[in-house]
Amino acid sequence: MANMAQWSLIFGGGDDDGPNPLGVLAMAILAPLAATIVQLAISRGREFEADAGGAKISGKPLSLASALAKLESGNNAVRSDVNPSTAHMFIVNPLKGKAVASLFSTHPSTEERIARLRSM
Repeated sequence: MANMAQWSLIFGGGDDDGPNPLGVLAMAILAPLAATIVQLAISRGREFEADAGGAKISGKPLSLASALAKLESGNNAVRSDVNPSTAHMFIVNPLKGKAVASLFSTHPSTEERIARLRSM
């Protein structure tokens, strides 16, 4: 959708003045960023759904929460030179982030996952 909007800004419109270069530049910068944030939010949502599915199958959400807590504590022993491009391959994100960085994370925080499992 971001690409469609970008191309419609460049080539679309019925006016003879042509596209607004500032609008095109803003769309070229902001649309992919917004699309990435939405894609990563969907990924985090799927992670929560996977946790809920695992809790439903096992019937023991507290056991799954305990397992996540153990993984988190073991994650502290992981080397700190983890390549950010491989962070999505870990069960627990080895790269700790702040609030803004969490928008760009592929996984929700372990604390958030544990809290949701405990509330089931």
